[in-house]
Amino acid sequence: MKISTRGRYALRMLIDLAQHQADGTVTLKEIAVRQGISKKYLEQIAPLLVRTDILLGSRGYQGGYRLAKPPGMYRVGDILRVTEGSLAPVKCLEQRDNQCPRCGECKTLPLWQGLDGVISRYLDSITLEDLVENRIRGGEEPCNPL
Repeated sequence: MKISTRGRYALRMLIDLAQHQADGTVTLKEIAVRQGISKKYLEQIAPLLVRTDILLGSRGYQGGYRLAKPPGMYRVGDILRVTEGSLAPVKCLEQRDNQCPRCGECKTLPLWQGLDGVISRYLDSITLEDLVENRIRGGEEPCNPL
């Protein structure tokens, strides 16, 4: 499973909004500048997040976006499912009803189901607030920005 740019940028956008929620509505231009993301790309992501009730948007003078709920009520897994569609590690697990003709005899299915469960439980255990408050410990690899 690989998280797309859309999923990564949506998380960065939502973290930015959570950090600036006291400012009221925030424009995409402000987020784009702070996050180093193209405003045009954010314009593609924002409507999806509004349609799925993650964001509230207002138009016109003093318009912008804000979170629909407190940051602690957003699970990272839910956000990524909205932006990515599925977090399943293999195609046969993307649907609730496994349609694979080999489902009954597949020796690797339990492996993929286990991995799917680990991924879902992990991402669903982290909230937007956890990310804002730096409560997540990453791996042991150091960050080496270019």
